[in-house]
Amino acid sequence: MSPPSHLLRAPTRSVTYTRWLHLFVGCVVFGIWQFVSEDANWVPFLFVALAGLVPWVRVAEGMQARLLLAPDGSVPIATEPSSTWADRGRTSLWMVLRLTLGLGSSLFAMHCLVLSFDLVRVAAGGTAVGSPVPLPGHSWWYAVLAPLPLLVLLVAVVLAGRLVTELAVRLLGPSAAERVAALEARTEQLLERTRIARELHDSIGHALTVAVVQAGAARAAGSPEFTDRALDAIEETGRAALEDLDRVLKVLREPDRPPGSSPALTAADRLLDSARASGAKVDSALTGPLDKLPGPVSREGFRILQESLTNVLRHAGSPSDTTVRVRISAADRCLTLDVTNPLDASATARAAGCGSGLRGIRERVALLGGTAHTGPDGGEWRVRVELPLR
Repeated sequence: MSPPSHLLRAPTRSVTYTRWLHLFVGCVVFGIWQFVSEDANWVPFLFVALAGLVPWVRVAEGMQARLLLAPDGSVPIATEPSSTWADRGRTSLWMVLRLTLGLGSSLFAMHCLVLSFDLVRVAAGGTAVGSPVPLPGHSWWYAVLAPLPLLVLLVAVVLAGRLVTELAVRLLGPSAAERVAALEARTEQLLERTRIARELHDSIGHALTVAVVQAGAARAAGSPEFTDRALDAIEETGRAALEDLDRVLKVLREPDRPPGSSPALTAADRLLDSARASGAKVDSALTGPLDKLPGPVSREGFRILQESLTNVLRHAGSPSDTTVRVRISAADRCLTLDVTNPLDASATARAAGCGSGLRGIRERVALLGGTAHTGPDGGEWRVRVELPLR
């Protein structure tokens, strides 16, 4: 929108008058001092400069600037106490400039109003009472010029409002350190949401996969005993998934509340038993002090194992014809997870690695600084992960 269009719309915009009010409010200190003493007019400037060094003054000035200069919230203005001397210095400079602009705007507005009034008065045959410019004679055309000072005043008010808003952005806006902190907080929030989405995918996906496989196997087996075992496995897996879901939803509902503990590799037997209950033959070997692993490594290792077994049950054909070898070893410096199963046509389709589960495994490993191999390896589908412990 062009500047003339802004000027034409200015009288109809409420922000024009709130910015004008903001300029006048800045003169309150000077007006109070005039009642106390008519000398030493520099004292109000010294007072506001020193007041700007108080950390909480930035809060009051920021809230007032947000309310009067940018009520729509479109201007980045901080409302936190000054945390550094640089922020205090900027606030102090803002206080001095605000007082200066307020005084200048007040004097200019007074002169424009007086001049407009005197133009009408002189045109009617009266005398000027305080016009800033001489008005000789009693010409009738003075009345025609009377609106001109008001138009000049309106333009000045609009321009002064823009100027004080720009100064507020530069002097009361967030510092570089505050912007970095806000960006880091936003990044942490996005990472947390990504982690929650990944955990929901792994946990709920595993539970649904087990339930589908178990239900299909029970129908095919036609055995009451197998059906009972399948229902037990579905119930146990579903209960664990509900616990994970409840924990994640608590984090979303109450972000300031610490989340409950996530499953760790010490509960790996639960995943292995679930896979066995689905009909798969699981050959497992867990070695090393899994209970002494660092928390992040143990929790991410559990999710990686969970996703690996989910992929086996989902893609490896009939679970009863599948043999899964799981090797988990914890040494002094590295945790190794090795999950393999026979490679078939459906598993080959996963070799491109475009599935969200395999991508999630690689993302988890990358966050912990480890290495991951997912894909065909000598006639088998293999997921091998190495996570550093230090």
